[in-house]
Amino acid sequence: MQLDINGLTPAQFLAEYWQKKPLVIRQGFKHFQDLISPEELAGLVMDEQVESRRVYQQAGQWQAEFGPFDSYDHLGERDWTLIVQALNNWVPDAEALIQCFDFIPRWRLDDVMVSFATPGGGVGPHIDLYDVFICQGSGRRRWRVGDLGPHKEFAAHPALLHTEAFEPIIDTELLPGDILYIPPGFPHDGITLEQSLSFSVGYRTASAKDMISALADHLSEQDLGAQQIKDPDRELTTRSGCVDNSDLGRLRTQLTNMLTEELVSEFSGRYLTQSKCALDLPDEPLDITQDEVLAWLDEQPLIRLGGLRCLYFDINVAQGVVYINGDKYQLSAELAAVIPLLCDSNQLDKSSLAPWLAHADLLTQLTEWVNLGYWYFEDLSDEEC
Repeated sequence: MQLDINGLTPAQFLAEYWQKKPLVIRQGFKHFQDLISPEELAGLVMDEQVESRRVYQQAGQWQAEFGPFDSYDHLGERDWTLIVQALNNWVPDAEALIQCFDFIPRWRLDDVMVSFATPGGGVGPHIDLYDVFICQGSGRRRWRVGDLGPHKEFAAHPALLHTEAFEPIIDTELLPGDILYIPPGFPHDGITLEQSLSFSVGYRTASAKDMISALADHLSEQDLGAQQIKDPDRELTTRSGCVDNSDLGRLRTQLTNMLTEELVSEFSGRYLTQSKCALDLPDEPLDITQDEVLAWLDEQPLIRLGGLRCLYFDINVAQGVVYINGDKYQLSAELAAVIPLLCDSNQLDKSSLAPWLAHADLLTQLTEWVNLGYWYFEDLSDEEC
Protein backbone atom coordinates (compact mmCIF):
# COMPACT_ATOMS: atom_id res chain seq x y z
CA MET A 1 0.00 0.00 0.00
CA GLN A 2 1.46 3.35 -1.06
CA LEU A 3 0.21 6.84 -0.21
CA ASP A 4 0.19 9.72 -2.71
CA ILE A 5 -0.83 13.05 -1.12
CA ASN A 6 -1.75 14.85 -4.35
CA GLY A 7 1.95 14.80 -5.27
CA LEU A 8 2.97 16.48 -2.00
CA THR A 9 5.81 15.16 0.10
CA PRO A 10 4.95 14.34 3.73
CA ALA A 11 7.02 17.38 4.76
CA GLN A 12 5.00 19.64 2.44
CA PHE A 13 1.73 18.22 3.76
CA LEU A 14 2.79 18.84 7.37
CA ALA A 15 3.88 22.39 6.57
CA GLU A 16 0.80 23.36 4.54
CA TYR A 17 -2.11 21.33 5.92
CA TRP A 18 -1.45 19.47 9.19
CA GLN A 19 -3.68 21.04 11.87
CA LYS A 20 -4.26 24.00 9.53
CA LYS A 21 -6.87 23.17 6.89
CA PRO A 22 -8.70 20.18 5.40
CA LEU A 23 -7.63 18.54 2.17
CA VAL A 24 -9.24 16.23 -0.38
CA ILE A 25 -6.66 13.72 -1.61
CA ARG A 26 -7.76 12.17 -4.88
CA GLN A 27 -6.63 8.58 -5.36
CA GLY A 28 -4.37 8.75 -2.34
CA PHE A 29 -4.44 4.97 -2.56
CA LYS A 30 -4.65 3.53 -6.05
CA HIS A 31 -6.52 0.23 -6.30
CA PHE A 32 -7.47 0.43 -2.61
CA GLN A 33 -8.84 -2.83 -1.20
CA ASP A 34 -11.16 -2.95 1.81
CA LEU A 35 -9.37 -4.12 4.95
CA ILE A 36 -12.43 -6.12 5.94
CA SER A 37 -15.64 -7.15 4.18
CA PRO A 38 -19.11 -6.23 5.48
CA GLU A 39 -19.70 -9.90 6.31
CA GLU A 40 -16.44 -10.13 8.28
CA LEU A 41 -17.29 -6.90 10.06
CA ALA A 42 -20.69 -8.28 11.06
CA GLY A 43 -18.90 -11.26 12.57
CA LEU A 44 -16.35 -9.09 14.37
CA VAL A 45 -18.96 -6.98 16.18
CA MET A 46 -20.47 -10.09 17.76
CA ASP A 47 -17.40 -10.13 20.04
CA GLU A 48 -18.05 -8.26 23.28
CA GLN A 49 -14.41 -7.15 23.42
CA VAL A 50 -14.79 -5.20 20.18
CA GLU A 51 -15.95 -1.59 20.66
CA SER A 52 -18.79 -1.01 18.21
CA ARG A 53 -21.89 1.13 17.80
CA ARG A 54 -24.77 1.66 15.41
CA VAL A 55 -26.16 5.07 14.52
CA TYR A 56 -29.49 5.64 12.79
CA GLN A 57 -32.59 7.82 12.84
CA GLN A 58 -35.96 6.70 14.08
CA ALA A 59 -39.05 8.88 13.69
CA GLY A 60 -36.76 11.80 12.95
CA GLN A 61 -34.71 11.26 16.13
CA TRP A 62 -31.08 10.21 16.21
CA GLN A 63 -30.34 6.90 17.92
CA ALA A 64 -27.13 5.18 18.96
CA GLU A 65 -26.64 1.64 20.22
CA PHE A 66 -23.52 -0.07 21.51
CA GLY A 67 -22.44 -3.59 20.63
CA PRO A 68 -22.04 -6.46 20.54
CA PHE A 69 -24.58 -6.96 17.74
CA ASP A 70 -25.94 -10.07 16.09
CA SER A 71 -28.90 -8.79 14.05
CA TYR A 72 -29.57 -5.94 11.62
CA ASP A 73 -32.85 -6.96 9.98
CA HIS A 74 -34.93 -4.42 11.91
CA LEU A 75 -32.79 -1.55 10.56
CA GLY A 76 -33.74 -2.13 6.94
CA GLU A 77 -31.57 -1.38 3.93
CA ARG A 78 -31.11 2.38 4.37
CA ASP A 79 -30.05 5.13 6.73
CA TRP A 80 -27.90 3.34 9.27
CA THR A 81 -24.20 3.11 10.07
CA LEU A 82 -22.09 0.53 11.89
CA ILE A 83 -18.85 1.78 13.44
CA VAL A 84 -15.97 -0.20 14.94
CA GLN A 85 -13.14 1.42 16.86
CA ALA A 86 -9.58 0.08 16.96
CA LEU A 87 -9.88 -2.11 13.89
CA ASN A 88 -6.08 -2.31 13.98
CA ASN A 89 -6.36 -4.29 17.24
CA TRP A 90 -8.19 -7.09 15.44
CA VAL A 91 -7.32 -6.98 11.73
CA PRO A 92 -3.57 -7.29 10.96
CA ASP A 93 -4.00 -5.76 7.48
CA ALA A 94 -4.78 -2.42 9.14
CA GLU A 95 -1.09 -2.09 10.04
CA ALA A 96 -0.20 -1.50 6.38
CA LEU A 97 -2.62 1.44 6.32
CA ILE A 98 -1.11 2.97 9.47
CA GLN A 99 2.42 2.61 8.10
CA CYS A 100 1.50 4.92 5.22
CA PHE A 101 1.09 7.73 7.77
CA ASP A 102 4.18 6.98 9.84
CA PHE A 103 5.58 10.44 9.09
CA ILE A 104 3.45 11.23 12.16
CA PRO A 105 4.81 9.53 15.32
CA ARG A 106 2.89 6.58 16.69
CA TRP A 107 2.42 8.14 20.11
CA ARG A 108 -0.05 10.50 18.39
CA LEU A 109 -2.02 7.62 16.83
CA ASP A 110 -5.48 6.99 18.21
CA ASP A 111 -6.73 4.08 16.13
CA VAL A 112 -8.13 2.93 12.80
CA MET A 113 -11.91 3.19 12.77
CA VAL A 114 -14.07 1.45 10.20
CA SER A 115 -17.52 2.66 9.19
CA PHE A 116 -19.99 0.54 7.21
CA ALA A 117 -23.03 2.46 6.02
CA THR A 118 -26.12 1.83 3.95
CA PRO A 119 -27.43 4.51 1.54
CA GLY A 120 -28.35 7.63 3.50
CA GLY A 121 -26.36 6.48 6.51
CA GLY A 122 -24.21 8.83 8.57
CA VAL A 123 -23.59 9.96 12.13
CA GLY A 124 -24.74 13.56 11.69
CA PRO A 125 -22.85 16.87 11.50
CA HIS A 126 -20.20 17.03 14.22
CA ILE A 127 -16.79 18.37 15.25
CA ASP A 128 -13.88 16.15 16.25
CA LEU A 129 -11.01 17.08 18.53
CA TYR A 130 -8.50 14.99 16.60
CA ASP A 131 -6.88 14.82 13.18
CA VAL A 132 -8.34 12.20 10.87
CA PHE A 133 -7.58 10.75 7.44
CA ILE A 134 -10.85 9.28 6.12
CA CYS A 135 -9.89 6.69 3.51
CA GLN A 136 -12.78 5.69 1.28
CA GLY A 137 -13.09 2.00 0.59
CA SER A 138 -15.83 0.45 -1.52
CA GLY A 139 -18.84 2.59 -2.37
CA ARG A 140 -19.28 6.37 -2.40
CA ARG A 141 -19.82 8.89 0.34
CA ARG A 142 -20.57 12.61 0.17
CA TRP A 143 -18.67 14.81 2.60
CA ARG A 144 -19.29 18.41 3.60
CA VAL A 145 -16.66 20.23 5.67
CA GLY A 146 -17.08 23.67 7.21
CA ASP A 147 -14.53 26.22 8.38
CA LEU A 148 -13.34 26.92 11.90
CA GLY A 149 -15.67 29.15 13.86
CA PRO A 150 -17.98 29.56 16.85
CA HIS A 151 -20.12 26.56 15.94
CA LYS A 152 -22.84 25.70 18.44
CA GLU A 153 -22.93 22.06 19.51
CA PHE A 154 -25.82 20.17 21.06
CA ALA A 155 -26.65 16.62 22.15
CA ALA A 156 -28.75 14.99 19.44
CA HIS A 157 -28.61 11.86 21.61
CA PRO A 158 -26.75 11.12 24.88
CA ALA A 159 -24.06 9.44 22.76
CA LEU A 160 -24.08 11.91 19.84
CA LEU A 161 -22.77 15.47 20.00
CA HIS A 162 -23.84 17.34 16.87
CA THR A 163 -23.20 20.83 15.56
CA GLU A 164 -25.68 23.20 14.00
CA ALA A 165 -25.81 23.80 10.23
CA PHE A 166 -22.63 25.17 8.69
CA GLU A 167 -21.55 26.61 5.35
CA PRO A 168 -19.28 24.10 3.61
CA ILE A 169 -15.84 24.98 2.32
CA ILE A 170 -15.61 21.44 0.92
CA ASP A 171 -18.55 19.60 -0.64
CA THR A 172 -17.40 16.50 -2.46
CA GLU A 173 -17.89 12.81 -3.13
CA LEU A 174 -15.20 10.36 -2.10
CA LEU A 175 -14.62 7.39 -4.39
CA PRO A 176 -12.64 4.25 -3.55
CA GLY A 177 -9.03 5.23 -2.85
CA ASP A 178 -9.83 8.90 -2.13
CA ILE A 179 -8.89 10.42 1.24
CA LEU A 180 -10.28 13.35 3.19
CA TYR A 181 -7.99 14.92 5.79
CA ILE A 182 -9.80 16.92 8.51
CA PRO A 183 -7.92 18.74 11.29
CA PRO A 184 -9.46 19.25 14.75
CA GLY A 185 -12.27 21.77 15.07
CA PHE A 186 -13.60 21.70 11.48
CA PRO A 187 -17.30 20.68 11.37
CA HIS A 188 -18.09 17.91 8.93
CA ASP A 189 -20.88 15.61 7.83
CA GLY A 190 -20.71 12.46 5.72
CA ILE A 191 -23.70 10.81 4.03
CA THR A 192 -23.38 7.52 2.22
CA LEU A 193 -24.63 7.47 -1.37
CA GLU A 194 -24.38 3.71 -1.77
CA GLN A 195 -23.41 0.88 0.55
CA SER A 196 -19.85 1.70 1.52
CA LEU A 197 -16.92 1.17 3.82
CA SER A 198 -14.52 3.85 5.00
CA PHE A 199 -11.41 3.54 7.13
CA SER A 200 -10.38 6.46 9.32
CA VAL A 201 -6.85 6.81 10.68
CA GLY A 202 -7.13 9.13 13.67
CA TYR A 203 -4.48 11.05 15.61
CA ARG A 204 -5.07 12.76 18.94
CA THR A 205 -3.44 13.82 22.17
CA ALA A 206 -4.91 13.68 25.64
CA SER A 207 -6.27 16.86 27.17
CA ALA A 208 -4.26 18.57 29.89
CA LYS A 209 -7.15 17.80 32.26
CA ASP A 210 -6.93 14.06 31.57
CA MET A 211 -3.14 14.06 31.76
CA ILE A 212 -3.08 15.89 35.09
CA SER A 213 -5.72 13.58 36.53
CA ALA A 214 -3.74 10.52 35.45
CA LEU A 215 -0.51 12.10 36.71
CA ALA A 216 -2.07 12.54 40.16
CA ASP A 217 -2.92 8.82 40.15
CA HIS A 218 0.65 8.00 39.10
CA LEU A 219 2.14 10.12 41.89
CA SER A 220 -0.10 8.42 44.42
CA GLU A 221 0.60 4.89 43.16
CA GLN A 222 4.37 5.46 43.03
CA ASP A 223 4.43 7.46 46.29
CA LEU A 224 6.02 10.45 44.55
CA GLY A 225 5.70 14.20 45.02
CA ALA A 226 5.75 14.14 48.82
CA GLN A 227 8.19 17.05 49.09
CA GLN A 228 6.81 20.00 51.01
CA ILE A 229 7.59 23.70 50.79
CA LYS A 230 10.53 24.93 52.85
CA ASP A 231 10.69 28.62 53.70
CA PRO A 232 13.44 29.30 56.28
CA ASP A 233 13.74 32.84 54.90
CA ARG A 234 10.12 33.73 55.67
CA GLU A 235 9.49 37.36 56.50
CA LEU A 236 7.03 38.85 58.96
CA THR A 237 3.49 39.38 57.70
CA THR A 238 0.69 41.57 59.00
CA ARG A 239 -1.87 40.00 56.63
CA SER A 240 -2.47 36.51 57.97
CA GLY A 241 -5.26 35.81 55.50
CA CYS A 242 -3.22 36.69 52.40
CA VAL A 243 -1.20 34.48 50.04
CA ASP A 244 1.29 37.10 48.90
CA ASN A 245 3.27 37.01 45.65
CA SER A 246 6.26 35.38 47.34
CA ASP A 247 4.14 32.52 48.65
CA LEU A 248 2.38 32.17 45.31
CA GLY A 249 5.82 31.79 43.74
CA ARG A 250 6.69 29.10 46.31
CA LEU A 251 3.51 27.17 45.47
CA ARG A 252 4.17 27.39 41.76
CA THR A 253 7.80 26.32 42.23
CA GLN A 254 6.71 23.34 44.31
CA LEU A 255 4.58 22.11 41.45
CA THR A 256 6.91 22.91 38.55
CA ASN A 257 10.01 21.50 40.28
CA MET A 258 8.23 18.17 40.51
CA LEU A 259 7.74 17.99 36.74
CA THR A 260 11.24 16.88 35.82
CA GLU A 261 11.99 15.28 32.46
CA GLU A 262 12.47 11.99 34.29
CA LEU A 263 9.03 12.14 35.91
CA VAL A 264 7.24 13.34 32.78
CA SER A 265 8.82 10.62 30.62
CA GLU A 266 8.18 7.95 33.25
CA PHE A 267 4.51 8.90 33.58
CA SER A 268 3.75 9.66 29.93
CA GLY A 269 5.57 6.53 28.75
CA ARG A 270 3.19 4.41 30.75
CA TYR A 271 0.16 6.58 30.00
CA LEU A 272 0.66 6.84 26.24
CA THR A 273 1.20 3.10 25.74
CA GLN A 274 -2.02 2.08 27.44
CA SER A 275 -4.54 0.90 24.85
CA LYS A 276 -8.01 2.44 25.21
CA CYS A 277 -9.56 -0.65 23.59
CA ALA A 278 -9.05 -4.35 24.23
CA LEU A 279 -6.12 -6.09 22.56
CA ASP A 280 -6.31 -9.54 21.01
CA LEU A 281 -4.20 -11.10 23.76
CA PRO A 282 -4.27 -14.72 24.97
CA ASP A 283 -6.38 -15.34 28.07
CA GLU A 284 -3.34 -16.79 29.82
CA PRO A 285 0.39 -16.42 29.07
CA LEU A 286 1.62 -18.96 26.55
CA ASP A 287 4.28 -21.56 27.34
CA ILE A 288 6.86 -20.99 24.62
CA THR A 289 10.52 -21.60 25.43
CA GLN A 290 13.54 -19.57 24.40
CA ASP A 291 14.75 -22.43 22.20
CA GLU A 292 11.41 -22.47 20.38
CA VAL A 293 11.59 -18.71 19.81
CA LEU A 294 15.06 -19.08 18.28
CA ALA A 295 13.98 -22.03 16.14
CA TRP A 296 10.89 -20.24 14.81
CA LEU A 297 12.90 -17.11 14.09
CA ASP A 298 14.87 -19.21 11.59
CA GLU A 299 11.63 -19.67 9.65
CA GLN A 300 9.66 -16.44 10.02
CA PRO A 301 9.66 -12.99 11.64
CA LEU A 302 8.05 -11.97 14.86
CA ILE A 303 5.07 -9.67 14.25
CA ARG A 304 4.00 -6.98 16.69
CA LEU A 305 0.41 -7.40 17.88
CA GLY A 306 -2.03 -5.01 16.24
CA GLY A 307 -2.79 -2.08 18.51
CA LEU A 308 0.18 -2.76 20.81
CA ARG A 309 1.71 0.56 21.85
CA CYS A 310 5.42 0.81 22.50
CA LEU A 311 7.67 3.86 22.58
CA TYR A 312 10.95 5.25 23.82
CA PHE A 313 12.31 8.68 24.74
CA ASP A 314 15.49 10.30 23.47
CA ILE A 315 16.42 11.27 27.02
CA ASN A 316 16.71 7.72 28.37
CA VAL A 317 16.76 5.22 25.52
CA ALA A 318 20.55 4.92 25.91
CA GLN A 319 19.86 3.62 29.42
CA GLY A 320 17.72 0.80 27.98
CA VAL A 321 14.29 2.19 28.93
CA VAL A 322 11.29 1.21 26.80
CA TYR A 323 7.55 1.46 27.49
CA ILE A 324 5.15 -1.24 26.26
CA ASN A 325 1.42 -1.58 26.91
CA GLY A 326 1.46 0.65 29.98
CA ASP A 327 4.58 -0.88 31.55
CA LYS A 328 8.18 0.29 31.81
CA TYR A 329 10.85 -2.22 30.82
CA GLN A 330 14.44 -1.66 31.84
CA LEU A 331 16.84 -3.38 29.47
CA SER A 332 20.58 -3.24 29.95
CA ALA A 333 22.42 -0.34 28.32
CA GLU A 334 24.08 -2.89 26.05
CA LEU A 335 20.66 -3.58 24.51
CA ALA A 336 19.70 0.08 24.07
CA ALA A 337 20.29 -0.01 20.32
CA VAL A 338 17.64 -2.71 19.84
CA ILE A 339 14.87 -0.53 21.34
CA PRO A 340 14.26 1.63 18.23
CA LEU A 341 14.00 -1.60 16.24
CA LEU A 342 11.32 -2.88 18.64
CA CYS A 343 9.29 0.33 18.55
CA ASP A 344 9.81 1.59 14.99
CA SER A 345 9.30 -1.74 13.19
CA ASN A 346 6.24 -3.92 12.91
CA GLN A 347 8.30 -7.07 12.29
CA LEU A 348 11.47 -8.47 13.84
CA ASP A 349 13.41 -10.98 11.77
CA LYS A 350 16.44 -12.94 12.84
CA SER A 351 18.89 -10.96 10.72
CA SER A 352 17.81 -7.63 12.23
CA LEU A 353 17.98 -9.09 15.74
CA ALA A 354 21.25 -10.93 15.14
CA PRO A 355 23.56 -8.35 16.82
CA TRP A 356 21.73 -8.86 20.12
CA LEU A 357 20.44 -12.44 20.10
CA ALA A 358 23.59 -13.73 21.78
CA HIS A 359 22.67 -11.58 24.77
CA ALA A 360 20.76 -13.84 27.17
CA ASP A 361 18.74 -10.97 28.62
CA LEU A 362 17.25 -10.04 25.26
CA LEU A 363 16.22 -13.60 24.49
CA THR A 364 14.64 -13.87 27.91
CA GLN A 365 12.72 -10.63 27.42
CA LEU A 366 11.63 -11.50 23.87
CA THR A 367 10.32 -14.84 25.08
CA GLU A 368 8.34 -13.11 27.83
CA TRP A 369 6.76 -10.76 25.31
CA VAL A 370 5.91 -13.65 22.98
CA ASN A 371 4.24 -15.51 25.85
CA LEU A 372 2.24 -12.39 26.71
CA GLY A 373 1.13 -12.18 23.06
CA TYR A 374 2.83 -8.82 22.39
CA TRP A 375 4.76 -10.32 19.47
CA TYR A 376 3.72 -13.48 17.65
CA PHE A 377 4.65 -15.85 14.86
CA GLU A 378 1.99 -15.69 12.17
CA ASP A 379 2.26 -19.23 10.86
CA LEU A 380 2.01 -20.99 14.24
CA SER A 381 -1.28 -22.69 14.92
CA ASP A 382 -3.09 -22.33 18.23
CA GLU A 383 -2.16 -25.91 19.00
CA GLU A 384 1.59 -25.19 18.60
CA CYS A 385 1.26 -22.18 20.90
